[in-house]
Amino acid sequence: MDKVPMLAEGYEKLTADLKLLRAERPRIVDAIEEARAHGDLSENAEYHAAKERQGQVEAMIGDLEDKISRAQIIDPTTLSGDKVIFGATVTLLDEDDKPVKYQIVGQTEADANKGRISYTSPIARALIGKQLEDEVEVTVPSGDKFYLIEKIEFI
Repeated sequence: MDKVPMLAEGYEKLTADLKLLRAERPRIVDAIEEARAHGDLSENAEYHAAKERQGQVEAMIGDLEDKISRAQIIDPTTLSGDKVIFGATVTLLDEDDKPVKYQIVGQTEADANKGRISYTSPIARALIGKQLEDEVEVTVPSGDKFYLIEKIEFI
């Protein structure tokens, strides 16, 4: 089983989501029982909707439990070095010498609008293992982009 790297806050979010989904289980069972009481199940939209929601919730619970069981929690403040690794916050200069800042995080924590990119993203894969002042070429859907690594922090 492969470990799933994530920050502590990502782990906490997953466990909170799992708790909410587990709390929803009894409400779904109640909805199914209520819909069953309405009679003919073949044309009972409430029953079919509740059963479909039950399937979705069970699938999400299974997925979250899997991720949580394989979680490898990484605290970036305990890391150091001069190479880009998981958890690093990297300041890059783009082709116009405009600074761009990214933190490399787990898939569940990624939010490009907040500068948090998944370690599986094209940019992160190109950055991992590189050092200060290295030039990085990244192929993205909009074409090739070039960056210079200006700063590597572990915050």
